[in-house]
Amino acid sequence: MDPAPKLWIVRHGETTWARLGRHTSRTDVSLTRAGREDARRVGAALAGARFTQVLSSPRRRALDTARLAGFGDRVEVTDDLAEWDYGADEGRTTAEIRAERPGWTIWRDGPRDGETARHVRTRVDRVIALARTADGDTLAFAHGHVLRAVTARWLDLPVRDGRLFELATATISILGWEREQPTIERWNDPTDTPHTSRK
Repeated sequence: MDPAPKLWIVRHGETTWARLGRHTSRTDVSLTRAGREDARRVGAALAGARFTQVLSSPRRRALDTARLAGFGDRVEVTDDLAEWDYGADEGRTTAEIRAERPGWTIWRDGPRDGETARHVRTRVDRVIALARTADGDTLAFAHGHVLRAVTARWLDLPVRDGRLFELATATISILGWEREQPTIERWNDPTDTPHTSRK
């Protein structure tokens, strides 16, 4: 029996906004120099791995990470991997949001005038279905919050449980299986990159 297909996920390389902790969804910020170097190191760490399909968010920071990692000739763009739409909270830090809404967290409260957790769930469930029906492993380049939501849903948890999975920039994780049980096989591996930003 062939092994069940896995979903490898990569958070994009460092951006200035990621380094500063600014919530970044629609704003199409570029990778920093460190972020570009990190993306190349991700590519080196993935050398030799075989993927049936390579997916990416449409945002430049994710696509550039995929290209610099060596997957530019085969990456497929999907809006389902776009970052959680932060609405009026776009570009703000958690501290700035909490100054107005004490104790705020995106996982419990969601963004102001932004995307709901239910909508994020619908998107990431489509990504998971695509990966689980592939003829081999899938590689996906995207963003911190949406990939944490993917991880929660891979484990059959609600989107809000993405809060449990800290994920730095330019890291590799593998969502796999133990027999029929979805598992995390590898998590938040920085591939020896010195520049990683957490949100």
